[in-house]
Amino acid sequence: MTDDANNRAGGFVASRREAFPTVAASKPSRYLRGVLSLDDFEAHARRTLPRPLFGYIAGASETNASLRNNAASFQRYGFQPRILTDVSGRTQRTSLLGVEYAAPFGIAPMGISALMAYRGDMVLARAAEAAGIPMVMSGSSLIRLEEVAAAAPSSWFQAYLPGEPDRIDALVDRVIAAGFQTLVLTVDTAILANRENNIRAGFSTPLRPSLSLAWQGLSHPRWTIGTFLRTLALHGVPHFENSYATRGAPIVARSVMRDFGKRDHLNWSHLERIRKRWPGKLAVKGIIRADDAVAAVLRGVDGIVVSNHGGRQLDGTIAPLDALPAVADAVAGRAAVMLDGGVRRGTDVLKALALGAGFVFVGRPFLYAAAAFGVSGIERALSILKEEIHRDMALLGINDLSELDASFLSNRVCGSAAVA
Repeated sequence: MTDDANNRAGGFVASRREAFPTVAASKPSRYLRGVLSLDDFEAHARRTLPRPLFGYIAGASETNASLRNNAASFQRYGFQPRILTDVSGRTQRTSLLGVEYAAPFGIAPMGISALMAYRGDMVLARAAEAAGIPMVMSGSSLIRLEEVAAAAPSSWFQAYLPGEPDRIDALVDRVIAAGFQTLVLTVDTAILANRENNIRAGFSTPLRPSLSLAWQGLSHPRWTIGTFLRTLALHGVPHFENSYATRGAPIVARSVMRDFGKRDHLNWSHLERIRKRWPGKLAVKGIIRADDAVAAVLRGVDGIVVSNHGGRQLDGTIAPLDALPAVADAVAGRAAVMLDGGVRRGTDVLKALALGAGFVFVGRPFLYAAAAFGVSGIERALSILKEEIHRDMALLGINDLSELDASFLSNRVCGSAAVA
């Protein structure tokens, strides 16, 4: 968007403040003061969002087994704290892929965020930038990647790519031109998963107008006015903007599914092609097996994100935390190891770091926060997690996250010390 267009949009919003309130201003601050943990945002988002949209965020594939196991995996480990240690100098600053961040966590990529919260990708990216952590922009986003890169230069970009060299090259070149320094290739989406929960909740791609959907809009006026109508008025019908080098289809178009095709053709040769063309840091997301992690590192990948896509792809895939020790051991010293899936507490972050991760990513809670409270919600969520980590480090008896290892954990299922 040009500066003139931005100025016009700003004037429109200022003159229509009552008609199109910001999401952040749509709930009194007293509600936000009552949010004490990341999990608390979910209830607020459930009340704010139409049922199909909330169901899209909250659900996973088929029986939700992977989603449940992601959360349960953290409960299988207990801490073995160290006592009588001076922890007054503790810091959670973390170095990842050559960059120092203010905390050991970032915001995971989440598709169609701008449908859930007004300018969702933008507010998530700006909040992360201000907090000194990375936000990963999804390839299934509804805001042009160039806009996010300009507003929050430290953001990463995550791509879903088909096994088509021309389209791969064109998108990589576009991401380079936009100025992103880190590219994340997601590799666990060969085909779209069986997301029965979306269907049951009434969500579909493309979005199909119906009486039921109309009623959801009428019964959730905060979202309808603050996000949906405001987006239409200022930006038009949302499109998938970043699937490829050119603009994709609008979210209501029958042709939209073409943007998700031929991913089942993607193979190791395409990763090698991306590595040769991409000059920045390259991470692969969606790895569970140690041998796959090694294969990726041998092809020049800088980082591995151990992930099962938040339980949204193959139902029954093991939790990333359970896969983490083997992956971390297999690529130790050769690539950064990251994790996403099920992280909700500072204690979860520390458990992942103790088992071999250098960094973690958190998704759903930040999108819930954005949907319910806008930027102030995201800021609150970031503050909660940072404060928990700071407190938990003191109680665990460490000053620096590099001190963490498996000796601080016990596997409560088998009663023996955990092995990293």
